Amino acid sequence: MTIPWYDWAGYLGVALVLLAFLLLQAHKLHGNGLTYQLMNVVGAIGVMLSLLFGAFNASAFVMQVAWLVIGTYGIVRRRTPRPPGNP
Repeated sequence: MTIPWYDWAGYLGVALVLLAFLLLQAHKLHGNGLTYQLMNVVGAIGVMLSLLFGAFNASAFVMQVAWLVIGTYGIVRRRTPRPPGNP
């Protein structure tokens, strides 16, 4: 049995998102840290590839788009300089 590349991308994406959440709960990553955000963004892209090239599921795709947007927002917000005294 051969597993298509897009299924592997989906499996890897799911593994990354779940691993990020596990590491967050284990206090190994910070929710606003770059590693956590990148794991979520790359994971969402993997799942989106699986949905686009495999069996499409609109609700799952919308969730991954939201995951991607939120993770990207976290990365951009982290890189944007803030005035002194603002968290």
